[in-house]
Amino acid sequence: MTDELVTTLGPLLAAEASAEAHAYGDEPGDLEQAVWLRLLERLPTQGPPADPQRWVRRAVRSEARRGRRRTRTEQPYATEPADDGAAGPEQRLLASARRHELRAAVRRLPGRCPDLMAALFSPEDLTYREIAGELGISQGSLGPERSRCLGCLRRLLTAEVAAR
Repeated sequence: MTDELVTTLGPLLAAEASAEAHAYGDEPGDLEQAVWLRLLERLPTQGPPADPQRWVRRAVRSEARRGRRRTRTEQPYATEPADDGAAGPEQRLLASARRHELRAAVRRLPGRCPDLMAALFSPEDLTYREIAGELGISQGSLGPERSRCLGCLRRLLTAEVAAR
């Protein structure tokens, strides 16, 4: 009986849903799905409708009205609730994991790069003169050395991301 209902009511439901949905700003597929669901919920307790075509027309209009009420009363969030900018536990955990991965990648860099990057990332906000004195290199070579180290870090992180 259900297959018979689907084949006979399918075209009518599609046409009715298309006409009603566009008038109320809904998607025809959503409206069709809601009516099919309503029919499936009805079948075990009440059986198929006595006048299926009339039932479909009424059900489509009813679901369209329900959708219209829903769009009038429901207001969308400006942002996702989890992305409201507040540093919740998820954001703190993700930021901590990113910092941990970055520190681990910096430690794997060649030569003086780990020390130089640690000095550059230092919360003490060291000047180039202080970093050069701490590392025992000339202040003029810090820029090219930093550029080389950042290039190595970029290649290292790119390779790791591609490997995942």
